Amino acid sequence: MGFTPLEGLLMATRSGDVDASILEFLSHKEGMTLQEIDSMLNKQSGLLGLSGLTADMRDLLEEEAEHQDRRARLAIEIFCQRVRKYIGAYYVALGGAQAAVFAGGIGENSPLIRRRICQGLESVGLHIDAARNDELASGESGEISAEGSTFRAFVIPTNEELLIARDTYRVIHDTPRRW
Repeated sequence: MGFTPLEGLLMATRSGDVDASILEFLSHKEGMTLQEIDSMLNKQSGLLGLSGLTADMRDLLEEEAEHQDRRARLAIEIFCQRVRKYIGAYYVALGGAQAAVFAGGIGENSPLIRRRICQGLESVGLHIDAARNDELASGESGEISAEGSTFRAFVIPTNEELLIARDTYRVIHDTPRRW
């Protein structure tokens, strides 16, 4: 994320990176105010805007599998492509990397999305072990990269509520952060 959560990766309802000229285009072409555009980009875009159905990846995967919904497929494909793009960009910016970590709701819980994201990352040394990826249950952590991968992949569940509680305690009691 950048100045706001809008910059960066496409999210459930947020557009992620967009061409800045979209603001002028929507203002002139659609007659939208800056507040309307901001609301649209933050609350009606992302997976929801692309699919026209839902902001929930689980529901999109179901729609794609059961009904071959083209907009659900498009939302999933764009999401995975954008994650790959960011992995590649940071890999280059850092001069290489040792691992990618999948966390959060989608990263922790969707072997299919993890596999789709990693397709095409073989050029940087990331190869997924399909069995490891598929067997890793929700809430479990582990490595999903294949033996011999020079760029590894892991799934590590997050506990954002616990982190927020610890940070709140630390701030209130003026104690140093312990990593």
